[in-house]
Amino acid sequence: MEISLITPAAKRSKSGNRTTANRWQRILAGLGHRVRVAESYDGAPADMMVALHAWRSAESITQFRARYPHRPLVVALTGTDIYRFQESHPEVTRRSMEMADWLVCLHDRVDQDIPAAFGAKLTVAPQSAKPLTRPRRPARRHFDICVIGHLREEKDSLRTAYAVRDLPPDSRLRVIHLGKAHDESWARDARAEMDRNPRYLWRGEVPGWAVRREFGKTHLMVISSIMEGGANVVSEALVAGVPVIASDISGNIGLLGENYAGYYPVKDTEGLRSLLVRAEGDPAFLRDLERQCRVLAPRFTPENESAAWKSVLDRF
Repeated sequence: MEISLITPAAKRSKSGNRTTANRWQRILAGLGHRVRVAESYDGAPADMMVALHAWRSAESITQFRARYPHRPLVVALTGTDIYRFQESHPEVTRRSMEMADWLVCLHDRVDQDIPAAFGAKLTVAPQSAKPLTRPRRPARRHFDICVIGHLREEKDSLRTAYAVRDLPPDSRLRVIHLGKAHDESWARDARAEMDRNPRYLWRGEVPGWAVRREFGKTHLMVISSIMEGGANVVSEALVAGVPVIASDISGNIGLLGENYAGYYPVKDTEGLRSLLVRAEGDPAFLRDLERQCRVLAPRFTPENESAAWKSVLDRF
């Protein structure tokens, strides 16, 4: 098929939406289809549309459905669709969901977070990652914690920095943050945090190889988001062998499971600090997180993600 794959993220963006679209393009091409990625639908002939984001891609979804009322239309639900725009823009968001022949989501709890009527046309396709090419060697001088992601409200981006403020001098905890500031205000806040907090290092936007290098030497990754649709950085950490500490939001629980030991209450600085201090000082706790992550990792292979997409396309 000729597939039109729509993502709201610009071509050169390193955002999650563009990264996801590029990976899906490779997966769909590997399944034998021709895939054209664009930010919006331009009316070009297509046998099928895959639209990433029910709200942001709503105009493209509407145009494709009007032009091709009987051709397959798949809408992929993002975190902001599920946890923001369903409430703030319900008519547009749910209309996209209604027009879709099938819905794709990225974690196991989405069926609990959308109207029950849509559950019958929902497939979970967890995002995949590839393992590191060499064994991990966590830093010795510092107990490093990485935060991977753009600095913006949805990510509660400085929470981990706040959690390592004013720790005892004998603590080796240090936060390495990789990600672009959403705007200059976030950049100022990150620089100000570095000035007052020697345990926090913000290194800005970096290429993918630098993220993988960080995974090779970090002790933990924190994902502190207040909303997520199923963050690829979680699967990347799991496959790399990096234990995760996560805010207890639905998008994280849907990837890590109800009984995962590394949750803290969302936006709770003290709760996060307690887990980080425990991870540094309690080897048994850290080993337990590592063990749970090893059990989870095999789910996030490229083969499994491709199989999930094949199951979607086989319906049409």
